[in-house]
Amino acid sequence: MKTVLRWLAAVMALLVLLLAGPVWILASNQVITDGHWSNLDRSSAGLAPHPDRVQDAVVQVYAARAYSWRGAFGVHIWIATKAEGAREYQLHQVLSWRRPTVVSSIDTPDRAWFGHPPELLADYRGAEAAELIPRIQDAVARYPQADLYRVWPGPNSNSFIAWVIREVEGFEVALPTTAVGKDYLFNGVVAPTPSGTGYQLSLGGVVGIMLALEEGIELNLLGMSVGIDILRPALKLPGIGRLGMPAKVAGGGHTSSVAL
Repeated sequence: MKTVLRWLAAVMALLVLLLAGPVWILASNQVITDGHWSNLDRSSAGLAPHPDRVQDAVVQVYAARAYSWRGAFGVHIWIATKAEGAREYQLHQVLSWRRPTVVSSIDTPDRAWFGHPPELLADYRGAEAAELIPRIQDAVARYPQADLYRVWPGPNSNSFIAWVIREVEGFEVALPTTAVGKDYLFNGVVAPTPSGTGYQLSLGGVVGIMLALEEGIELNLLGMSVGIDILRPALKLPGIGRLGMPAKVAGGGHTSSVAL
């Protein structure tokens, strides 16, 4: 009986640890949980180069807090591409309410995600971006779970982005710890990390571990991640994200960092 009680106490302590961050995000009103989606901000954040002024090819990756209560747990991520000389951006993402879930559409690349402003995770420009774009389009078309969406543990919108990044040679992006679903692996239990600087082991996206130069050390428990970034010192907590130095923006087109 004492052993059972110890196990129950351990499980409860683990749940409290994992849920403390999301609860604090909700309690401190850092996510929008009221208001109809159609009335929430979807304006540009001014992070993407204007296609009328920049002729070079562009590949960018954005993350923003997910819509409604989901934002307390994590972010939604999408890829934006602009071919050389193009006047418009194409966005690639998975949307839970669509079947098939994969959507590639002409849209504003850096618009707010239903009230939550985006942050830039990657910014590739010029010849490097031009080489990536057809590879990204090919990977998007080959996504193996376009008819299935599960908020937890995946495959979801972040599982899609992580899969595309792993499939595209030269496309290396360290996804934030708040990208719930990024650790869902489609084939096998071991894979390179999205940054390409290490490896991860994951059992169905429910439990696993990641060791990488860019991502640092992450432990995935019940789909949420806790870890430490050694290269750019920071704690990585469920729901909250990074506490410490901001992460590097991948690619050479942008010099700042992100805090997710």
